[in-house]
Formats: sequence, structure tokens, C-alpha cells
Amino acid sequence: MARVSIEHLHKFFRGPRGEPVVAVRDVSLVVEDKELMVLVGPSGCGKTTTLRMIAGLEDIDEGTIAIDGQVVNDVRPKDRDIAMVFQNYALYPHMTVYENMAFGLKLRKFPKPEIERRVREAAESLGLTPMLDRLPKALSGGQRQRVAVGRAIVRKPKVFLFDEPLSNLDAQMRVQMRMEITKLHRRLAATMVYVTHDQVEAMTLGDRIVVMKEGQVQQIADPLTLYREPANLFVAGFIGSPPMNLLRGTIRRCGDELDFEEHPQQPIMNPELSTFRLAAAEAGKLASYVGRELVFGVRPEDIQSGAQAPNAPTGRRLKALVEAAEPLGSQTYLHLTTGTCALVARVEAGSRYEPGNWLAVAFAPGKGHFFDPASERRII
Repeated sequence: MARVSIEHLHKFFRGPRGEPVVAVRDVSLVVEDKELMVLVGPSGCGKTTTLRMIAGLEDIDEGTIAIDGQVVNDVRPKDRDIAMVFQNYALYPHMTVYENMAFGLKLRKFPKPEIERRVREAAESLGLTPMLDRLPKALSGGQRQRVAVGRAIVRKPKVFLFDEPLSNLDAQMRVQMRMEITKLHRRLAATMVYVTHDQVEAMTLGDRIVVMKEGQVQQIADPLTLYREPANLFVAGFIGSPPMNLLRGTIRRCGDELDFEEHPQQPIMNPELSTFRLAAAEAGKLASYVGRELVFGVRPEDIQSGAQAPNAPTGRRLKALVEAAEPLGSQTYLHLTTGTCALVARVEAGSRYEPGNWLAVAFAPGKGHFFDPASERRII
């Protein structure tokens, strides 16, 4: 397999008046040999354009792309030894499953016995053997996607590229196909670059994840590092479902301790509930920020409720109004308001939470994150 190295990549398109529109800005990253790297971000962030430049389907305006040590900026797509799986399957409707999978090998004039062996092996690994004589119209969406993956596998390329391959499938089929792609990656020990806008898909698939926004890389890390140590406000709000709760406020000194005083985001019902005490570890790192505005972030699972909250330090406890509850079987999402801000908490599904009732909640010590609102970078 191969290592993909991208250095200072730029891509510009032209707007309606001929003005340059930046699609990708100074992207640098390395996909290691046998790694599955996921590019994730909202629509228009440049992830698919980056993938298409790796494939050679888009010209590079600045920067370099190297595959297995060879710069491929001017190498034609068919000579880059890559295979791409598209969002819309891109199957030939008049060809059988076997013919679709074999087509690329026939164009490269592989011997018939070799084509037969490769197609049969790929079909067996993907559970497509009983369907080799069917046309694409006789297949389900998941089966068509497996054919598209199989067509890539038979090539045995240096690099596999996936462009949002599961976005047309229903929720249950997406989960199944994610597991199949994960097992396929382990079995093939292949280098893969996978593009998606679904952060859950990114977290479950990627060895490492590249979070992108407006053509720029925001953070590159393994899934747990992204979740636990987001580099900035965008990553904190994008990674996680539900996303991190983000509250704006100011650090205030109260005797020998520090408080976080929230800035109201909606009409105040209980203004006395708008502050909470910082844990000792937090206060030690934020002493130089007294009087300055910061953004406090807390994950839904780090908001304690019910029986847990009374055990929290007094200054960390709040009363929150339950606005809505989303029971999901093994857990429940609570939509809360303290009177100054809205929160989402993830709690165990052992109790009923009625909208309109007040609930004791607390922020778990040492689990909070603080961000500089000007630079948006994470402080702690």
C-alpha cells in the first residue's frame, strides 16, 4: 500500500463575477501507510475537493500531493493507482454485477483467469456471490454500494478513496455498511481516505480524523482526542452528538476562589443561578483570566442530574427547568434551561423527567473546557 503526503494544498474556483473563491486553503496532512483517515466537516468545507485532487479529478492550484513518495500533481488519474467509490455508486445499469466489477480490469487487459479470480474473491468477501448475474436495478441500495466497493477492491490499488459513499442509505444500512468498511480495511490492510459530513460516521471509522471548515484544517487527531481535547470552538461544537454545551461568561474572583458568571443568552427567570464555582484545577489555570470573557464547554454526559447532583460541591450545583426529554432506550437526552442558558444533558434512562419540572444538576469537576472567544482556541 502507500503513504499519501499533502503539503500546502490550495484550490480556487471562480465566482459569478470572476472573483477567486477559496475552496481549499493551505491544507497539509499525511495519510500513513495502511491508515484509514476521515475528512469531515460541513458542506462546502473543502473535503470532497481535497479528495478529488488526490484522485486527479481536480487540478491543483498550489501545493503538492505525493503517493508512495512520488509527486502526482501532473500524473493522470488512471496512472495514480487509486480507486474511488462515489456517493451515487456510478454503476453501469446495462452490466451485471460481475461485469461492473470486472470492467476496470478488462480495460487494463488483465488475463481472464485473473479477472475471474479477483472478482470471485471480492464478491465472496462482500457477500455478493449470489448476485453476480443480476443487474444493478435488481439490487438494494446497500447491495449497490457493496458492488461499487467490490469494483474498487478488485483493482488492488495503492489508495482507496471514498466520497460520502453511505449518504444515500437509510440509517440501519449505514450502520451495517460502516462495519463492513471497517472490517474490509482491517482485512485488506489498505490505505484509505474517506470523506463524510457525518461526525458519527467519522468517529466510528477513522484511525485519525481531519476536521475541516471553510477550506482549512481545524484539527487532526484520533477520535477520542478530538472528543476529549477539541482544539477550538468549531471542533467542540461539531464533534459529538449532541454537541458540547457552550456558555459565554466572565471569570470573577470570589475571595480565594473563582466563579464563572454566565452571560444571559435568553430572558432571565432566575438571575441568582447564573454563576458557578470553578474546580481547583480549573481555577489554577485560569487565574490570569479574571475579568475576561471566556467560553465554557461541557459535554452532555458531564452534566450530572438527580441523585448525582447533591453530591457535587455546593458552588457547582444549579437548578434547571426541564423543557423536553428524549428517551432513547438506554439513555435519555434532557433539554434544560437555567434561566440564563440552554443545556443538553445525557442521563441514564432509569427515571422519568417531566417537562416543566425543576431538576438539580451539576457540572462534573475537571470535565469542563474553556475557550478564548477571540481566537476560539482551547485554553484548558
